[in-house]
Amino acid sequence: MGLGFNDIRCLLLKAFEMLILMLFFPGYFYTMVQHLVNIGYVRNETVRGAPYDWRLAPNENEAYFIKMQDMVEEMYNQYQKPVYLLGHSMGCHYVLYFLNHQPQAWKDKYIRGFISLGAPWGGENDGIPMISNIKIREEQRMMTTNPWLLPAKDVWPEDHVFISTPDFNYTHRDYKRFFTDISFEDGWHMWEDTKNLTSALHPPGVEVWCMYGVGLPTPVTHIYDEEFPDGDPVDFVYADGDDTVDSLSMGVCKRWVGQQEKPVHVTEYRGLAHLDIVFHEKVLNQMQQILEGKSAVPKEVDVRLDVK
Repeated sequence: MGLGFNDIRCLLLKAFEMLILMLFFPGYFYTMVQHLVNIGYVRNETVRGAPYDWRLAPNENEAYFIKMQDMVEEMYNQYQKPVYLLGHSMGCHYVLYFLNHQPQAWKDKYIRGFISLGAPWGGENDGIPMISNIKIREEQRMMTTNPWLLPAKDVWPEDHVFISTPDFNYTHRDYKRFFTDISFEDGWHMWEDTKNLTSALHPPGVEVWCMYGVGLPTPVTHIYDEEFPDGDPVDFVYADGDDTVDSLSMGVCKRWVGQQEKPVHVTEYRGLAHLDIVFHEKVLNQMQQILEGKSAVPKEVDVRLDVK
């Protein structure tokens, strides 16, 4: 079952600024909140978790965004401070969708900034599990988020092959054939319904801190043998990224520099994996500084030599 809006104990902090965490399952933000508790923050005051049903694309989650707006306004009215929004991975697309549907005057009043961690802004190859692992294929094909986050045509080169088989090489121009060939025509309609939700990547209209890992081999092409589409990939082509999302996709937030009045800060963490970004001490320290009002951040942080 997916998580409802209140299926997690809200994690809140008392000092500095307020923060809402956009997450798709409870628990993995614990280290981040505990870091803040260790320096004097108190739970159940001013940082809240906002878990969403990660199976659903934003256009199917209207009630969630109504509750999200109510939460932001409630926090602002109670503490008289604008709110930071923090998302990880797909949660960042949820934040962007939310902000893109708010008037600028509302954002100027209620939102202090948006902290983005490991966002697949240009889509990701990890969103192509609809064709492999037969045991969970039916469940995956019920999730509209899988087609929604397929690699975006405005980010990837036209000739980039995402799926390679003995009979055909699929690029983003071939999604209709792809869904037909894997006997999942509904996937084409899911993609048609969701492809434009955030793919234009309109600037969020608030100050942004875009942080992501680089320097790790990341699959950008899945290679199949003649068992396609009923077998798992036999090989991969790799590019730079965080081991899950490639840096081309995550770095799209750089486009927002100069496209909006509010500043856009980008930090690349060399050697940092996709999930580790919510745990790593250097990321947590940077987040702490942002919440303390220190907006300036380094452009690159090397974590490869850090003791684990």
